[in-house]
Amino acid sequence: MNRDLILVAISLFAWGFGESAFFAFQPLYLEQLGADPIQIGAILGVYGIATAIAHIPAGYLADRLGRRPLIWSAWFIGVVSTWMMALAYTLTGFVVAMLLYGLTMFVLAPLNSYITTARGNLSVGRAITFVSAAFHSGAIVGPLLGGMIGNYYGFRNIYILAGCLFLISFVMILFIRPQSVESITQHDNGRNLLINTRYLVFLGVFFLASFAMYLPQPLSPNYLQNQQDLNLIQIGQLYSISELGIVILSLLLGLLNARLGYLIGQVAVGLFALMLWQGTGFPVYTIAYFLLGGFRASRSLATAYIRSLIIGANMGLAYGLAETIAAGATIIAPLLAGVLYTQNPGKMYAVSVLLICGSIVINALVTSTRSSTKTQEDTGTI
Repeated sequence: MNRDLILVAISLFAWGFGESAFFAFQPLYLEQLGADPIQIGAILGVYGIATAIAHIPAGYLADRLGRRPLIWSAWFIGVVSTWMMALAYTLTGFVVAMLLYGLTMFVLAPLNSYITTARGNLSVGRAITFVSAAFHSGAIVGPLLGGMIGNYYGFRNIYILAGCLFLISFVMILFIRPQSVESITQHDNGRNLLINTRYLVFLGVFFLASFAMYLPQPLSPNYLQNQQDLNLIQIGQLYSISELGIVILSLLLGLLNARLGYLIGQVAVGLFALMLWQGTGFPVYTIAYFLLGGFRASRSLATAYIRSLIIGANMGLAYGLAETIAAGATIIAPLLAGVLYTQNPGKMYAVSVLLICGSIVINALVTSTRSSTKTQEDTGTI
């Protein structure tokens, strides 16, 4: 396996450990700092905007200037913003730092482009799901430790732990090698993204799938604590189970055709929403959160599928547009989730189940015809 791919995986393992220690508990910390459910939904929606605005320019710059400088920049900003969250004592100060951290999501397009290029003999699907599995392997322990720290020592100490782990991750990522920039004029055979119909249509259905799958997630910690009487340690255990689900489902679905794995991931998230809506008891929620791992696996395989629709010189920009579309779902979905939660907490799960069912049908129809003459390796199939 490529040396750089291994370094990225190790760095992301440490980052996944740190991020997962606090990420699941952010809605609860916002509540503790004085935000109500609608405000939490609004804050998470604005966070979605922060994650969305830089994807396209980052992808474009990755294609033109190289991927490594953008990856390094994102890691640095992530370290700084996490320590700002750890040192914030007011809701406003925390939200500002949280939004700055959200900006680091611009790394996804350059990072996925870097992984695609550094994959060696692996397919695109297997390379991306492998690195995703490395990140989420680190994240298995994070929620457990974060829940215990938050329960006994307070939320602030979770962010201190994350900040230390991020420093280790940052040092590791500094050792990856640069990659050459592919010339767009040499390889663009008229398949410009703006006139690539199949790519643009897929972006539309990708938004629907991302919105439907994300809707039940933002306020689930509040639902589990306030309606189902789970404590922070139990919620942390569920999120650790979710990370385990991501690892296992990513590795398993990565062995499949990217289109098929993408659809199966949506089915898993639909079952998650159904089980939280209709099920009761910690064992049921454990199974549900394992299946929630299909969300990240599905996102990774959507990226692999996109690679089959575009040329290499446009890869960063194409990935950036897709990440912006997906981030759009994280802007709107929390707002709707906040409204539905206020009316009846179970509504956000019922609506999600209906939307996911429709999304699976539409995505299956749109992706049913093979959209590229690229090789099996490029499409992410085995």
